[in-house]
Amino acid sequence: MLKNMPKSLKICLKVLGVLLGLFTGTFLIYIFNLDMKLTAKIEPLLLKHYDRIPRDRHL
Repeated sequence: MLKNMPKSLKICLKVLGVLLGLFTGTFLIYIFNLDMKLTAKIEPLLLKHYDRIPRDRHL
């Protein structure tokens, strides 16, 4: 089926497929709130790092 298509149409279909895949991936990240879940897992490591930084200002 794809052998008889023009080369430009094949390229357009591949680009459309990649864009659809990227959209689906980002949509799933948004729906399941995966960015904040990842941030919650990394937060203790970040807090440990930033708590070690010496401060010269006292509140």
